[in-house]
Amino acid sequence: MEEKGNLDHMEKRLGAVEGGGSYAFADMAELCLVPGIAITSKFKVPNFNKYKGTTCPKNHLKMYCKKMGPYTKDGKLLMHFFQESLTGTAATWYTNLEPFRIYSWKDLRVAFIRQYRYNSDMASDRMQLQNMFKKEHESFKGYAQRWKDMAA
Repeated sequence: MEEKGNLDHMEKRLGAVEGGGSYAFADMAELCLVPGIAITSKFKVPNFNKYKGTTCPKNHLKMYCKKMGPYTKDGKLLMHFFQESLTGTAATWYTNLEPFRIYSWKDLRVAFIRQYRYNSDMASDRMQLQNMFKKEHESFKGYAQRWKDMAA
């Protein structure tokens, strides 16, 4: 009898690994931060500068809103496509947001700024810029761009 139970348990685990098992989020709507959003076929997603989580979050929001200019009155659309402007750890942060905590575009903005506020607090000072050096296999152009990014 115990072997039968072990066999059933192994079959369930194998089914889950192969994609046949049940998941904690079986309903696709549970995966969406903004369920039920209607997007017209005429809408074209702008090309965004991707936020990596290392620069000022307020500046990123400003640039995002400028690109989404015609749609700034549609909070659901802004919330849904914000993920398109993120990459790396910032994209992971967005996908891990819990929908029951984010109800509006304002909630998302506040959460984003709170998450990445430390980048605004860590502005480069003159000493950091003076201490920068060109890495061994870095082109001068790459070094200059890195210096400009830090200075900005």
